Amino acid sequence: MSLEKYEPVIGLEVHVQLQTKSKIFCSCSTKFGAEANTQTCPICLGLPGSLPVLNEQALYYGIKAGIALNCHIAERLKFDRKNYFYPDLPKAYQISQFDMPVAYRGWLMIETKDGNKKIGITRAHLEEDAGKLIHEGIKDASVVDYNRCGTPLLEIVSEPDLRTPEDAYEYLTTLKAILEYLEVSDCNMDEGSLRCDANVSIRLRGAEKFGTKAEIKNLNSFKAVAKSIQYEIERQAEVLESGERVIQETRLWNDEKGQTISMRSKEEAHDYRYFPEPDLVPFTISRQRVEEIRKTLPELPQAREERFLRDYKLSNYDAHVLVSDKKHADYFEQAIRAGADPKKVSNWLTSELFGLLNTRKETLDTCKVSAKALSGLIQLIDKQVISGKIAKEVLPIMVETGKDPETIVKEKGLVQVTDTKFLEDIAKKIIEVNPKSVADFKSGKTAAIGFLVGQMMKETKGKANPALANQILEQQLKKS
Repeated sequence: MSLEKYEPVIGLEVHVQLQTKSKIFCSCSTKFGAEANTQTCPICLGLPGSLPVLNEQALYYGIKAGIALNCHIAERLKFDRKNYFYPDLPKAYQISQFDMPVAYRGWLMIETKDGNKKIGITRAHLEEDAGKLIHEGIKDASVVDYNRCGTPLLEIVSEPDLRTPEDAYEYLTTLKAILEYLEVSDCNMDEGSLRCDANVSIRLRGAEKFGTKAEIKNLNSFKAVAKSIQYEIERQAEVLESGERVIQETRLWNDEKGQTISMRSKEEAHDYRYFPEPDLVPFTISRQRVEEIRKTLPELPQAREERFLRDYKLSNYDAHVLVSDKKHADYFEQAIRAGADPKKVSNWLTSELFGLLNTRKETLDTCKVSAKALSGLIQLIDKQVISGKIAKEVLPIMVETGKDPETIVKEKGLVQVTDTKFLEDIAKKIIEVNPKSVADFKSGKTAAIGFLVGQMMKETKGKANPALANQILEQQLKKS
């Protein structure tokens, strides 16, 4: 089956938990991991007579995110009741924003293999989260934890401008980076701070009318988003190729089976019976306040990437990788401020340190190697105290123990050998026991010296200065 005749149309709905200390309409804590149902009150449980009060910090974060996403910020705001029943929604309605969201008509730029692409943002609205149903370890029942009820969310809805799973992955990566730079959310998907639903449909290439969409829920990673979208594109194409029609429905992603599974039909739109929240009056946001918030915006990822390219002369790839995670970019610049060369820091961070951390299933948050320590390791190479090869032996010890590189080098006796007389004696010995390589070198096969240098490094257990060893070998070969 060829997919070339079809064009995917993809839109994403991203729910972001805002990093406030208390909930959106009450003073209960939002701290993750507390004992079930210990962070509740009459307001977030929806008990009769309780009255919600808007958390100003949540509103501030919503406006801040809206500005960073190039949105229009509403002058007049109101909240609405979205009515539906579910066991983890104690009020049987959710306080959300229907027709007057805090931010609307924005965009963000993503990098694709075909160049930069602008993705529209339909809206970003504030709402409260529901509780959490728990099924695991419970026989013939479910229990509910209401701690999450009332946690402030910002739902960011994209235009259907995405066309490939790769576009969707890049959009989410870019969006996550912006939110982390703003420090409005920790975007921790493991704790549910960032959740995503994908709307996917396909149409014949060149057609204007959208196809029938399926909404994919239960996506707990960006990779799952990309894989589920690819599966759904192929599934819908098979349905159309068989002469049947795609049904509008909600589907769940099963990561183990690598497929989407029908959850419920949405042939008819759900009537949420939205109406204005009577306990929260509409209010106005002054343009002065919006401009004050605009001035608090930090350097955002795109601007930082441009600066990394300009000031540090990094490759486009390295700059993009570093900037896509604020903690990585901060660590990188801390290492530079400690005295190391930018390009060398980039190489050691992205290739060596990240590789070790991935193997150990760690992150920079848990890493024992400080930016200053990594900078120190690089500077030991520059000062020819150790070779790059020795440094690659030192770094894993740093990751394991947290010791600084100077201490490890001293304890292990790894200081680079630069004693010319000592290296000359080693070179003579290597030449004597490798007559074939010597003959190859003298017959014009200059690559043979690489083997001989390798033998010198082996003889000195990697401690010889490679450049000096190469120089001395050439001298001794000419003499011989």
